Amino acid sequence: MRMLTVPTLVYAMLALTPAAAVSHLVKRSASCSGRWSEVSGRCFQYIPRSLSWARAERNCESLGGNLASVHNIMEYQEIQRLIMTASYGYKETWIGGSDAQEENQWLWSDGTPFIYVNWCPGEPNNHMGEQHCLRINHAAQKCWDDFQCHTPKPSVCAKKI
Repeated sequence: MRMLTVPTLVYAMLALTPAAAVSHLVKRSASCSGRWSEVSGRCFQYIPRSLSWARAERNCESLGGNLASVHNIMEYQEIQRLIMTASYGYKETWIGGSDAQEENQWLWSDGTPFIYVNWCPGEPNNHMGEQHCLRINHAAQKCWDDFQCHTPKPSVCAKKI
């Protein structure tokens, strides 16, 4: 009896693995190469390393983008799906919203208009006057929360195609 070689076994396992594990809405494209995924005409990347909001923004800038802005519910759900695929959970994650310059005047770090919101009930509340950065996937509703900017969290970067 002949034994299967390791490469043959690996090939057989890959061939039998369902491709459905990757969302059909988040797609790879030539414009979004490497670890970037295309969503709504922009490239997004989940950064699992926990950083403060400012360090996460600086990291996104070094990659050619900014912390992600969100402009509609479909885009938000795709970003959540991207986080779930990469981390196997809906981890609380930094995106590019901040009201650090002026309380309750929320801005995106990429300069786009801050129109769509998905705040958790009672948020943003600037608890103890120290919450100026936007985290997503908060609480059971997986909604938005203002939080202390110095707290390390994973992040999502976005850049134009």
